[in-house]
Amino acid sequence: MRLMPLLFAAALAASAAKANESAYSERNLDACKTLSQEDEGPSVTLECTGYKDLAVYFKEGDLRQSQAYGPISKAWLDEAFESFGPFNHTNAKIEWRIAAGKPVATIVRWFVSDPETTSDTDTRYGQVLVVSTIATAENPTSCVVGYVDALENKDANTLARKVADEEAHDFACGLNEPQWHGLRGKLAGEPVRHLPAAVE
Repeated sequence: MRLMPLLFAAALAASAAKANESAYSERNLDACKTLSQEDEGPSVTLECTGYKDLAVYFKEGDLRQSQAYGPISKAWLDEAFESFGPFNHTNAKIEWRIAAGKPVATIVRWFVSDPETTSDTDTRYGQVLVVSTIATAENPTSCVVGYVDALENKDANTLARKVADEEAHDFACGLNEPQWHGLRGKLAGEPVRHLPAAVE
C-alpha cells in the first residue's frame, strides 16, 4: 500500500526536474556592435550580447524598437521588424526560458506610449510582455509568439512563461500568428510586424 504514494512522489519529482527555468541577461546598447545605421529615419541595427553565445539583434526606427534572438538569417536580420504602432521602447532585461539546458524563448517588457498623452513633458505608457522564439542553425528565424498585458494581468510574468514554455517550441514564424493572452487593456497598443517575403 505504500508503493503508490512513493510512485506518485517520484513522478512529481521527475516533473519538477523537467520544469523549465529562467536565466537573465542585461542588454547594454553602448556595448553593442553597430551593423547598420541610416541618417534618414533615423534607424539602426545592433548586435548585442545575450545569453551565452546567443546574440540579441536590436533595431530602432522612427522611435519604435524590435528585437530578435539567436543565429538569424541575413534576410531576417535585414527585413524583419516586429513592434507596436505607437512609439515604444524595450526593457534592457531579457528573460530566457531554458528547457533541458537549452534556451527556447525570451520574454521582454515593452513600454508602449499612449498617443493621447504623448508629449515632451507627459507620456503615459502601457506595458506588454512580449514572448519570442530563438533562432537555431536549423531554423534561423526569431519572431513574436505572444503578448501579455502586464498592467491588466496580476500574474503577467507567470502567464508569459506559460506561453513561452508551451508555444514557442513549435511556433512557425510567418505561418502562425502571435496571440494576446489574458486580459488586454486599452494601453497595450496595437502590434505591427514586417517579416521577410519568403515567410509572410
